[in-house]
Amino acid sequence: MTIVPPAPGEPRRPHGPRDPGDAWVETPEGERYWGRFGAAGLLALDPERGVLLQHRVSWSHHGDTWALPGGARHQGESAHDAALRESAEEAGVPAESVAPRFVNVFDLGVWSYTTLVGDVVVPFEPVISDPESRALAWVAVEEVDRRPLHPSFADAWRLLRPLLEVRPTIVVDVANVMGSVPDGWWRDRAGAADRLIQRLGALAASGVPASALGLGATGWFTPIVAVVEGQAKTVDAAPEGVVIARAEASGDDEIVAQTAALVDSSAAALVDSSAAAAAGAGAGAAAGAVVVVTSDRALADRVRALGATVHGAGWLLDLLA
Repeated sequence: MTIVPPAPGEPRRPHGPRDPGDAWVETPEGERYWGRFGAAGLLALDPERGVLLQHRVSWSHHGDTWALPGGARHQGESAHDAALRESAEEAGVPAESVAPRFVNVFDLGVWSYTTLVGDVVVPFEPVISDPESRALAWVAVEEVDRRPLHPSFADAWRLLRPLLEVRPTIVVDVANVMGSVPDGWWRDRAGAADRLIQRLGALAASGVPASALGLGATGWFTPIVAVVEGQAKTVDAAPEGVVIARAEASGDDEIVAQTAALVDSSAAALVDSSAAAAAGAGAGAAAGAVVVVTSDRALADRVRALGATVHGAGWLLDLLA
């Protein structure tokens, strides 16, 4: 790998001094990739307007093409932070307006590009604030590949496009998972449940490996529903990314009810999405997948009958390790 400083007129930060990451990486085969520490970009998906794309200026690498706002990672910067920073610098994207859904990493060993895919939860208007942009536009999902795309984005789009219709959710049988570890949880059920839920919050924040969910891409920021019953219902408020469902009676029945609601909403979203696409009305809603975590065989049979995928407590504990 060779590091090649940028020439005059090539990509750079819009404000402030150049970061050490602002350089080309050249492979032994002579191919060049921007970003000494890799690069990252944001695919912001608005439910009404589609995907935010940047029309690159002619003098940029593969100029006069459309791609995502993004650029070189800074030294010591995470890919997640880089995607949000670059999209703010190049398109005025407010970080708080986007809820991350999943990430995909294209890794060559000597260089990598991370795409952060996020749902727009607070509508905003993009602003050109970088000399690399000719235009910014919200483009309906079914219209994206009709534009001249940056070659790398065109390749990534074939993977990312079908995943925009996937919204997985994990439903956790808290009592069953607690009971699988003999750590004295029976002396303080509420305390043990709270500790588990805090760990679930950390998992929701860091993301679940796509391989564990049987999905494409690299990792998913999956919402988690923690079902508690009995004494554990007194647990404190959940961390971000986790919803506590307090069973009024049977915990199993509450898990079945939560699963049924999630499966039904996913099916309805899929129908809405298909109808919207047929009508040319944009990206529409997204379908989903429901994963239930329990080692209770009878409960597992009940939620599988609803269309959920089931994993035992060990599957979740491995992710939390």
